[in-house]
Amino acid sequence: MKPDEFAAEKYAVIMGHSGDVLCYGEMAERSRRFARYLHNCGLRSGDVAALLFDNRAEFFEVLWGAHRLGLSYTLLNWHLSAQEVAYVLQDSGARALIVSDHLVSLGESVAGVIPDAGCCLLVGNSSPPPGFTAYQAAIAKIPDEPLPDELEGQPMLYSAGTTGRPKGIKQELDRLPFGTTSNTETWLRHCFAFDDTSVLLCPAPLYHAAPLAWAMTAQRIGATVVLMEQFDAIEVLRLVERYRITHAFMVPTHFVRLLKLAESDRHGYDLSSLKFVVHAGAPCPVDIKEQMLAWWGPILHEYYSCSEGIGLTMISPADWRDHRGSVGRAVGCEMRIMSEAGAELPIGEEGLVYFTGGVPFRYHNAPEQTAAAHDKNGWATVGDMGYLDADGFLYLTGRSSHMIISGGVNIYPEEIENILILHPAVADVAVIGIPHAEFGEEVKALVVPSDALSTTCATAHDLIGYCRSRLAHFKCPRSIEFVESLPRLPTGKLAKRLLKGRYGSPLAASPVFNSSPHQ
Repeated sequence: MKPDEFAAEKYAVIMGHSGDVLCYGEMAERSRRFARYLHNCGLRSGDVAALLFDNRAEFFEVLWGAHRLGLSYTLLNWHLSAQEVAYVLQDSGARALIVSDHLVSLGESVAGVIPDAGCCLLVGNSSPPPGFTAYQAAIAKIPDEPLPDELEGQPMLYSAGTTGRPKGIKQELDRLPFGTTSNTETWLRHCFAFDDTSVLLCPAPLYHAAPLAWAMTAQRIGATVVLMEQFDAIEVLRLVERYRITHAFMVPTHFVRLLKLAESDRHGYDLSSLKFVVHAGAPCPVDIKEQMLAWWGPILHEYYSCSEGIGLTMISPADWRDHRGSVGRAVGCEMRIMSEAGAELPIGEEGLVYFTGGVPFRYHNAPEQTAAAHDKNGWATVGDMGYLDADGFLYLTGRSSHMIISGGVNIYPEEIENILILHPAVADVAVIGIPHAEFGEEVKALVVPSDALSTTCATAHDLIGYCRSRLAHFKCPRSIEFVESLPRLPTGKLAKRLLKGRYGSPLAASPVFNSSPHQ
């Protein structure tokens, strides 16, 4: 379905902190106007538009406008540096950039990448800087008429990859009529009893895959989305009570923060409206999930997937009690565990998790990485490690690529290592994820000093500052430890498994999914 089909006065979005609302009629009208605006700018189905937004109601009207024109839309993580954002814009071939006024400085610094200045728009109350057009004024001049051939668009999300640079996840456009029922819509209706009376709480940034999919699908069904500007544990409870939230999508880090609330706060709100709370990605720590089940009851459902869409597992609260720590069984696909040599492994043995039957994909401008993600039979993996039990339930145990996931954000160690090794005081460096009780993992750098380095706290601080001047701050080390040497194989490759064993398995802490409370 599409937003146009629901009662015009019904709330499509309620902003959690401000209480501002966007009705379905307003959202549908503005998205139609915006689709025509982009069409007048020369964009056509298959072209790419990039959105640089904080969580705000206008995100949806812009998103639906791009979607109904059949565009691929890239959602930019606003924590990235200008250099990193510019890379994504260039690599994706984005022809339009839409920026919210809170992020205007970052938008200005990268707008030159967009070939047509008329396709750089600023959303909000600020006067647009040179090179930008005011979004509200621009669409006000456009007729409120749907394009004659509205087509389904789709996200083109960027994920960190084996080169250390973000890589675009490209799925072929099917050129389906706008409003065609999606697989996610069918899934939410069937598995989580979603309908037009549902109220979804979205506490995570919309530039992540899962919050985006849940929020847009809720609006396909005619539900109301309560969108938090940023995560706040006590605010979650207040919003559930005030708006009678029925569904919520969360990550384990949210649970950790909720459980840290005082008992008086935790039990001071009416949460009886909650029917389904779904969390996703890496496994939730057993003790955290048990505490949440004891508090909220048997309404916590979990699934495991990835932005690439190669497969899906699900587990209900009842099944989880019988398979504690599992992320579930395959749904609508097949799953197997493979050795690095490509042999299928028996029950209970750890290896790479492969799927078949999911969504075909490729990494944009990265044929080697696309090939590396598929075996000779076409089965696909994103490098997660795990094992199956006798009932077919999957248990995740790690990541073959040593990717760090902190608060749900993917961080690639080699990118940080490549920065730090350039510092004259660094002779060798390894970056790893170490356990963090709230974020799951945090970034730690192990540095072999050169003769120029005196191992003082000030010097460690300087190295962190050096990194922060070149990368987004969330990617940079939270701590630096100076060591005499690093374990390297004869080939020169770092033996990071030894380092992780020395500093503690990150899975001993709180693993999290790609929808971060880093705000």
